[in-house]
Amino acid sequence: MSTSPPGAEQRITYCRICEPMCGLIATVADGRLVSLRPDHDHPLSRGRACPKGIAFTDVQNDPDRVLEPLRRRQDGTFEQVSWDEALADIAARLSTIITNHGGHSVGQYFGNPAAFGYATSLWPGVFMARIGSRHLYSAGSQDINSRFVASKLLYGAASQLPFPDLPRTHFLFMLGANPLVSHGSALRAPRIKDDLADIVRRGGRVVVVDPRRTETARQYEHVQVRPDSDAWLLLSMLQVVFADGLESREVVEHQAVGLDGLAGLCAPFPPEQTAARTGVPAETVRALARDFASAPSASAYGRTGACLGTHGTLVSFLLDALTAVTGNLDRAGGTLMSHPVIPLEELGERLGSFSYDSMRSRIGNLPDVNGTFPAALMADEITTPGPGQMRALFVVAGNPVLSVPNSAALEAAVGQLELFVSFDLYVNETNRLAHYILPGTTMLERDDLPIAFAACSPTLFVQSTDAVLAPYGQARPEWQVYAELARRMRLSLLATGPLERFNAVLAWLERRGLLRMTPRAMMGVLLRLGPYGDRFGLRRRGLNLRTLAAHPHGIVLADHAPTGVLAKVVRLPGSKVRLDPPQIADEVRRLPAGVPVDPAFPLLLIGIREMRSQNSWMHNSPTLMKGDRQQRARINPADAAAAAIADGGQVRIVSNQGAIVATVLVTDEVPAGTVAVPQGWGHRGGGWQLANERPGANVNELTSNQPQDLEKLAGMAVLNGVPVRLESVPS
Repeated sequence: MSTSPPGAEQRITYCRICEPMCGLIATVADGRLVSLRPDHDHPLSRGRACPKGIAFTDVQNDPDRVLEPLRRRQDGTFEQVSWDEALADIAARLSTIITNHGGHSVGQYFGNPAAFGYATSLWPGVFMARIGSRHLYSAGSQDINSRFVASKLLYGAASQLPFPDLPRTHFLFMLGANPLVSHGSALRAPRIKDDLADIVRRGGRVVVVDPRRTETARQYEHVQVRPDSDAWLLLSMLQVVFADGLESREVVEHQAVGLDGLAGLCAPFPPEQTAARTGVPAETVRALARDFASAPSASAYGRTGACLGTHGTLVSFLLDALTAVTGNLDRAGGTLMSHPVIPLEELGERLGSFSYDSMRSRIGNLPDVNGTFPAALMADEITTPGPGQMRALFVVAGNPVLSVPNSAALEAAVGQLELFVSFDLYVNETNRLAHYILPGTTMLERDDLPIAFAACSPTLFVQSTDAVLAPYGQARPEWQVYAELARRMRLSLLATGPLERFNAVLAWLERRGLLRMTPRAMMGVLLRLGPYGDRFGLRRRGLNLRTLAAHPHGIVLADHAPTGVLAKVVRLPGSKVRLDPPQIADEVRRLPAGVPVDPAFPLLLIGIREMRSQNSWMHNSPTLMKGDRQQRARINPADAAAAAIADGGQVRIVSNQGAIVATVLVTDEVPAGTVAVPQGWGHRGGGWQLANERPGANVNELTSNQPQDLEKLAGMAVLNGVPVRLESVPS
């Protein structure tokens, strides 16, 4: 049993690696993190935390961590410089680029961690809006943007991310989700393992639709589906619902428009017609549809597996449509509407920040999603001359060389940038090519308030945390760096941008000494004005930052998220859901007939999420990498035998885009014809020594960044259902 060092303090916080945001207790001594453990007094996680959260001690104290500003020399090595020297040069070079080429020549990429820190995304976004940048990108185009677009078409609100009411549902239909590993994505359910078990315990069902027999599928009912055929499966389920008269017409007509239009779109897809495409027998599809429609309550939920195929937006749309037409939308036990305590998303909707197709990309003519374009286009946007060519790039907590399709093209392109600046904890595969790497703070070195996915919680809950550690070395919060850059460039961040009107109020308060303008001050105002706020003293028991500080483990505001709120959150005419938008109708009509098989690439590739990985950035943790930890490509015994590949050996996986060599795990968890490879690997250089020792292969070298190969409606990278072949590698 370990003991704390003398004088150690226990500080309450919560994890910000992924959506559950589990409660943690940090042991701190002499300004250093000693350990992290689960918070047993946290009302939601109740003493649970995943291995990544506990192992964050390795990241916090990593000797490979960047703790001073670094400038790249001519020979490619880095030297330490002062903040003043770095910011003076960056500001001067950026000003010159803007003068010569305009602000629209400056780009920014947000990695996944930026979604879990309110200030990390807020100030950089305001800065880019102020200079007029149009080159905005994020990990969302490799993750969730198709879900945002589906919500925009259904509800008129891209920020609206409906989620399953796990504690009360009787039938959970999960497509492309593996919550026993992900712990719930776009869903805040820290004890989701218990939630799923409770559904079955009370007589309900959990059905997992996935090509692979995932960790979750092993525990519940598994329907094995052919990769990238989800749209056909859902259309067939809806066809059965309509053909059998199982739709809840009275409920739907109260909530939505376009019911008959949707029925018409689904009519050509009876299960007998789609079985060859999906691999799911017609009788199974009919039984699923009927059981879902007749259950006392039901919810259809999908995540990255649903978002990353050729028709990801259509699939995300159809999941909600299935829930809606069976009368399960916005009701107890069904699918609930996201409900933020701090209404940042609502403000963004009102100000037009959550846009869709309000502008088009210079390369590929693809629509924006929430003001961002597909990250797959970044390489061509850098290398293609002409007005609007990207000449400067800021990367915040990201490693796009490993995460975007055809990553070799991006790696080659960033060398042409006139200015490349990265904020990160490590020297990674992307920023080893940057002009400057600026040391960012970890989640434990900053205060935080919940935004984004915190609104997707079956239990209405709010928690705030102070920083539990002072920043190590010279690390600084990204927002402070952007504010300082703006000052050096003589820019007022309050002058223009998506938050201009709200900022005007804050600026008025600041001028009168009533408020110091910071992201936290802005969030504090939003909290007080929000649905549970104190309205600056007008609501006696309302929330403010002092209230949250007095309850460091968090506050349960209601045992269940509210229902009956659909009309309040839908931002379409009549406050009604749209079930037959023209974009979806066109997408259904574009679905190809038959089962496409390329003899040169007869197998289909899918991705995998791993319990001890978080994209690419936690492979330097000794705790998470202990044992025989390496990337393994899952291959069915029949396919391995046909290619003369042995378990534990090497395989060359080839697509029409490229090839990788990976270690093999021969297993029947994937069906014949399907190959599954974990993403986030392929380390090659940079400053993380342990990650480089076990590099693995970058699966995105097999995927295409060409505009015509991206998902049509959201510009998503197509990372599932990629045609490949296997070749043996001589030992």
